[in-house]
Amino acid sequence: MVKSFDWLQTHFSGIFKALLFLISILLIVQFFPRQTRFGYDYTQGRPWLHDDLIAPFDFAVLKSQEELETEQQEALKEHRPFFNRQADVVQEREMYFVQEFDRAWQFRHGEQEGPFREQNMEIGFQLLDSVFQRGIISWEGAPGEPSPNYEFRLIDGRTATLHRAAEFFSLREAFLWIVGQLENRPEYDVELLLPLVENALAPNIVFDQQYTQMSLEAELERIPLSRGMVQQGEKVISRGELIGAEKYRLLESFRAEYQKQAGQSTVEVLLFVGQFLLVSISFIVLALFLFFFRRDVFFDNRRLLLILLSVFLMVMITSLVVRYNVDLLFLVPVCIVPVLIRAFFDNRLALYVHIITIIIIGFLVPRSFEFVFLQFIAGIVAIFSMVGLRRRSQLFSTVMLIFLTYSAVFFGLSLAHTGTFQAIEWINFAWFGGAAMLTLFSYPLIFMFERIFALPTDFSLLELADTNNTLLRELNLNAPGTFQHSLQVANLAEEAVIQIGGNSLLTRTGALYHDIGKMNNSMYFTENQTTGFNPHDDIPREESARIIINHVIEGIEMARKNNIPEYIIDFIRTHHGTTTARYFFSMHKKENPGEEIDIKAFTYPGPRPFSKETAVVMMADSVEAASRSLRKPDESSIGDLVDKIIDTQIRENQFDNANITFKDISTIKKIFKRRLMNIFHVRIAYPGLN
Repeated sequence: MVKSFDWLQTHFSGIFKALLFLISILLIVQFFPRQTRFGYDYTQGRPWLHDDLIAPFDFAVLKSQEELETEQQEALKEHRPFFNRQADVVQEREMYFVQEFDRAWQFRHGEQEGPFREQNMEIGFQLLDSVFQRGIISWEGAPGEPSPNYEFRLIDGRTATLHRAAEFFSLREAFLWIVGQLENRPEYDVELLLPLVENALAPNIVFDQQYTQMSLEAELERIPLSRGMVQQGEKVISRGELIGAEKYRLLESFRAEYQKQAGQSTVEVLLFVGQFLLVSISFIVLALFLFFFRRDVFFDNRRLLLILLSVFLMVMITSLVVRYNVDLLFLVPVCIVPVLIRAFFDNRLALYVHIITIIIIGFLVPRSFEFVFLQFIAGIVAIFSMVGLRRRSQLFSTVMLIFLTYSAVFFGLSLAHTGTFQAIEWINFAWFGGAAMLTLFSYPLIFMFERIFALPTDFSLLELADTNNTLLRELNLNAPGTFQHSLQVANLAEEAVIQIGGNSLLTRTGALYHDIGKMNNSMYFTENQTTGFNPHDDIPREESARIIINHVIEGIEMARKNNIPEYIIDFIRTHHGTTTARYFFSMHKKENPGEEIDIKAFTYPGPRPFSKETAVVMMADSVEAASRSLRKPDESSIGDLVDKIIDTQIRENQFDNANITFKDISTIKKIFKRRLMNIFHVRIAYPGLN
């Protein structure tokens, strides 16, 4: 168990790296379509760019949406609504009449019985029955405007027959007909009958919403979706043939049948495996590039996470746009990825990550070659436009160059495919402008990623390296000698890193801040002692060592209090590594012979430099400080000094954690010697010349 835990702890970074790649691959594959992709790209009005297309199977020629809508409109015009004859309404209203007649007769004639009563009841019942037999229609809910010629189908039992509205009564027409039947009929009590009959009337022919809807849907479903067939082996279109409306309809029909058959035969698991392999291969190529050419990034999981997150976010955004509205594809700001990566790394890595990103996106988008070519050129221009970037406002010029590149490449592609201005999709130029403007979102993304991943960009480093910053101004005021020393260290270290490779701007900025902890006790450091008085003469050597060593700890606290990023604080904590304050250690040993000395009291807390940049600043700091003590600075003394100091640091294993080679160190020595000779105005003595 303990061995397993130790193994896990030892290999944690590698396991985490593998998980980063695996999770990124799985997340990206989740945004891939779960159906096979049609292998042909085409646009109506443009030539067919592929080989002759021969139908591999029979397929129906689908009607266009316009054709279907026209036929549906015709079906709607021809369709007749359905009405129901309701027998229960007739029965209920006739019963109502009988009950109300008894009540009204008793009120009007009392208990009088006889033929007159029976005669009135019978005529009233007959009139109602005649009206209901013909039918009283209600138009409530029925489609269209009622008119005498309005046609509908009447359901009567198990049959439905076609009728016109003129064949039936409305409520008012039914009542007027009854009035006409009773007019000039003194043998009936008309005053009694008319109100009773009027109240007993009710529609018995009513609109049947449910049956009408079912009938309409069935009728629409009977409309055929296709018009003709293409037989297997028949030529669909020839290479170079212009895709007109009819050919476009044939190709769309072929695509639909292809996807239908693919959906029936393709196993989703195999589709997932294929997509997983494609994305995995792309990421393996990226990992190999980083391993062989950018090991500093490959072995830094924070930087690796930033790259993988950038790729995933762009693939996700593109996938969502393709899924919900592919017409907006050119609005996707793909160039954010190279801009973002270039801000944190170099041009080569930005280009490589951009290529991997658009290759993966190419599996998602239609007309993938055009899309990848367009984004490839625009990405290169975006990266080139950021070379020598020194202000955030320069992003606006990058945006303009991206838009011009998009437009020029798309214009050329359109003319190459169509040979005419009329077929150019001009709306895409608006999307290109939008995509270029959306690239400005890289500005807040850079700011956010700086904070999340604690990684430097040229933007933030330039702002930090400004000597008008509060902390550097205070250093100049409170410790002017230290400030001048820091400037010289920055110049030495920057030139060295430019030659051996590394982040020269990070090196310069870190060097400017490496000694800010000296501000609190500036007079205890020789570069700030201008009066000849040395306060170390009045205090014990251990106390002197403590004050000197504490400038590292106080510098870290001061930097954090002023919100200086951790990647700059790294220069403060590592610029002395785990070396000793030799002068005070030697003096204490000399003044106290035979005494057992705790060397920890004279040793800097570290850690040792862990990057090329921090190692160079450590060398430059020691060499520049020691060079001030040279009484006769000449070529020989400067060379010996540089060699002695750096060789001592190597013997003390101060650079074991830094990715720096002996070849790099040899180059650094040469640069330091040349620069120090220039600083002290040393002339080279040529043999044989006075």
